[in-house]
Amino acid sequence: MSNLKKPTVKRVRQALTDAGLNDAVIELDETARTAEDAAKATNSELGAIVKSLVFIIGEEPVLALVAGDHKCVPENLPRALNLEGEVRKTDADMVKAATGFSIGGVAPVGLALDLPVVIDVSLKRFDTIYAAAGHPHCVFPTTVNELKRLTGGIVSYNIAEPV
Repeated sequence: MSNLKKPTVKRVRQALTDAGLNDAVIELDETARTAEDAAKATNSELGAIVKSLVFIIGEEPVLALVAGDHKCVPENLPRALNLEGEVRKTDADMVKAATGFSIGGVAPVGLALDLPVVIDVSLKRFDTIYAAAGHPHCVFPTTVNELKRLTGGIVSYNIAEPV
């Protein structure tokens, strides 16, 4: 069965269609489980890959969308999202519960929960960026402005720094 037919990928495809976009999900021959893998598989720069990272602030899960060549600065997330509380990393079970996706395929759309989203401004360096589409072998091309519209996310200057 094609990965495009998997329920998690179909959920992403539907979210894109519901937002008035073309279903542009790409099934890759190679894995895109990591940002490095995704850059290689899409023949793009590492920074053009969107890493979807889930954290907990207080008791609330949040999603940080960070450029592949940057690392998240978790302690800056509460201010960027106007939330209060201690920031904690999540485990695979919490990622799955909050997003409906497994690590390696966490899409920024079609989420299980309505999560606060913050977007790394450094992604704006690229005309096209690639985000996971619900499976480690599926991605979709997008832009920062489109990602902002799709997720309701806040673009921030201080949630990530170069690796």
